[in-house]
Amino acid sequence: MWNVGVYIALTIAIFGAIIAVAAAAVVFVIRLKRKEKPNLGSIDSDMKLQQLGFSVRTAASDKKVSFEGSQEGLDHVHLTPRKGLLELYTIDELKKATEDFNPGNQIEGKVYHGRLNGKNMAIKLIKTEHVSNVEVRLFNVATHQHPNIIRLLGTCVTEGSSSFLVFEYAKNGSLKDWLHGGLAMKNQFIASCYCFLTWKQRLRISRDVAVALQYMHQVMNPSYIHRNIKSKNIFLDEDFNAKIGDFGIRNSSVEDETKYPDVSTNPAIWNLGYLAPEYLHQGVVSPAVDIFAYGVVLLEILSGKTPITRPDNKGGTNVWLSEKIKAILVSENRDELRQWMDCALGENYWFDTALTMANLARACTEEDPCLRPNAGEIVEKLSRLMDESPEDEHMLICESSCKPLVNSSTNNSSE
Repeated sequence: MWNVGVYIALTIAIFGAIIAVAAAAVVFVIRLKRKEKPNLGSIDSDMKLQQLGFSVRTAASDKKVSFEGSQEGLDHVHLTPRKGLLELYTIDELKKATEDFNPGNQIEGKVYHGRLNGKNMAIKLIKTEHVSNVEVRLFNVATHQHPNIIRLLGTCVTEGSSSFLVFEYAKNGSLKDWLHGGLAMKNQFIASCYCFLTWKQRLRISRDVAVALQYMHQVMNPSYIHRNIKSKNIFLDEDFNAKIGDFGIRNSSVEDETKYPDVSTNPAIWNLGYLAPEYLHQGVVSPAVDIFAYGVVLLEILSGKTPITRPDNKGGTNVWLSEKIKAILVSENRDELRQWMDCALGENYWFDTALTMANLARACTEEDPCLRPNAGEIVEKLSRLMDESPEDEHMLICESSCKPLVNSSTNNSSE
């Protein structure tokens, strides 16, 4: 009996082993077949994404892709389906959004206000050849979450020489609009209106811009240098939060900007006032270039004056804002600084804070880039100033400074 039991046990064990081996073999064959059999849907999708470059794209299908890649240009961009999507608009959609690019929707130059599917947008016409200059790495997930960088919503690349970039719409226009007059909102001029930024708004805008620079210079890896910081490229949303825009799509070079030495010949000479000496004369690019330009913007915010002005008397030389503030601070004449401040503010600002900001701007515009503060130091300084500023209840704040006011005649003409 004992032998019979042993034989039975051995038989059962052998039979179980055979079954286990057979099952393992079946699983192995199935897995092998799965590996050999291509996922046609997946491969087809991946190939479409890889082939979808910044060439001609007007189809309405598969309209969303994400850009993740180099700063060498869009020819090398790797497209992956992830967050931070850019919309691929058709030309028909943009025509519908802008009422066929109606002049009444023109914000300024080649930028139009549009509205599509309930969303406001700023649509910028650019040359197709310049699309590859867009720094797509700025428009990934991190940038979409940053409050002080204008968002690129999408693109429209046509078969012709002109294409479009679609940006987040800044309801209150640019900082330049508020400081020097211009278009604050769609087809609405503020140049002749009693509109101005309050002291508190100016202080916050100054910090917002510095925070954006700190992100680009010290958080991004590799760091990003804007090279075109100016009041025209700083935008204000409906709550007057400042956002830097115009990334990587500069059309002019340093050489282009030095062709017109006279302000009266070309008002665009203002741009020269933002250029750091090392960049203007040697073409040297570093984060300090942005800091210099930021210092000039800070001077604009304080004084309401343009980067370069020309005296009324004939034969006078151009006055550079960055040089003027140095002369004022050297004189230590407090009354001279008060007269230099934006007259729109009246007495509604804190002089000691303004003096500190003027000194900060002077440091930012030092000729030697090594002497300029970095963006982090600027943020720290301005944050401390905001924390130390007295309560607003002690200041007389004009109601008209809270939002742009538009003459009824201007408003009616735009409807």
